[in-house]
Amino acid sequence: MNTNGGFQPVFCTIVPPHLLDRLARAENSTVADRARRTLRRDAAERTQRRLTTVVGARAVAAPAAAEAGKPHRTIYDLQHGTDLPGTKVRGEGDEPGKDATVNRAYAGLGATFEMLLTAYGRDSIDGSGLPLDASVHYDRDYGNAFWNGEQMVFGDGDGEIFLDFTVAIDVIGHELVHGVTQYTANLEYFGQSGALNESVSDVFGSLIKQYSKDQTAEQADWLIGEGLLGPDVTGTALRSMKAPGTAYDDDVLGKDPQPATMDDYVHTGQDNGGVHINSGIPNHAFYLFATALGGKAWERAGQVWYDTLTGGELTQTAEFEEFAGLTLAAARARYGNGEELDAVSKAWEQVGVPAQ
Repeated sequence: MNTNGGFQPVFCTIVPPHLLDRLARAENSTVADRARRTLRRDAAERTQRRLTTVVGARAVAAPAAAEAGKPHRTIYDLQHGTDLPGTKVRGEGDEPGKDATVNRAYAGLGATFEMLLTAYGRDSIDGSGLPLDASVHYDRDYGNAFWNGEQMVFGDGDGEIFLDFTVAIDVIGHELVHGVTQYTANLEYFGQSGALNESVSDVFGSLIKQYSKDQTAEQADWLIGEGLLGPDVTGTALRSMKAPGTAYDDDVLGKDPQPATMDDYVHTGQDNGGVHINSGIPNHAFYLFATALGGKAWERAGQVWYDTLTGGELTQTAEFEEFAGLTLAAARARYGNGEELDAVSKAWEQVGVPAQ
């Protein structure tokens, strides 16, 4: 049983460190300098996250006027500073302003809240109406977005390699779902449990995008971060769940390193043991499961993943095989010995993860 042992919020970015490391070595000094600046900011925020975990995070409570089952969003503008959260520029129910970045962040928080509530009966990321805060215009040329255990933060990108990080609704969903994981299975951010942490965020980030577009599994692009890459970058997104390893192949960014099956599992000491790399394997398993069932992926396939994440059986150090076995148990518990169980079993078999 997973007792969590107390929440351990982690600092999670959408752009993986290995990709920024590559950019930091670019021949173009401007590109390299921007990547190094982003890495330094990430390191500073990661250190702050550790300190906050030690001394305790600030208490966050919904205001008395907030209704159960209703979002409570606040968007802040950092005006290219880094002292969170910044100046409040839009609250719940406020009309859209002139800043498209603010409006996209507000809409993305709302879409995530709506999908979690409508599809799974979850009231915000903690299940108890947690207010959703986001800060935009973080630093200058900052090439990332992150969940810091308490709130979302978005960079504007540099306009060359990365564009504004609010343009991809799945990125917003991805980062917020790190909060869902934080409040449920609390998966350790290292090795296979860390890759599962990343994969769960990719899965639900993609489902939030599909839900917002009312797409079927067949209609979805299954890309994570589509629209984030600059116009001169050879690539379509940060990751592909449909075909891991094909999201980009660029002279500056390099080639997408994600494996689709255990045959190509990457053993590395970087990126907390390759959490953003090996997440391609469970990502691909979910894609295979969802497309085998067809229809709206957030319904049956997403429900199985949600039940697995929140069911209390998933240990904090879970590896792929444990997670896979629990998805079979979740499918059987909710749907019996039908096509859902068969589809999820075959999906894990196709990516080389034993599941029973």
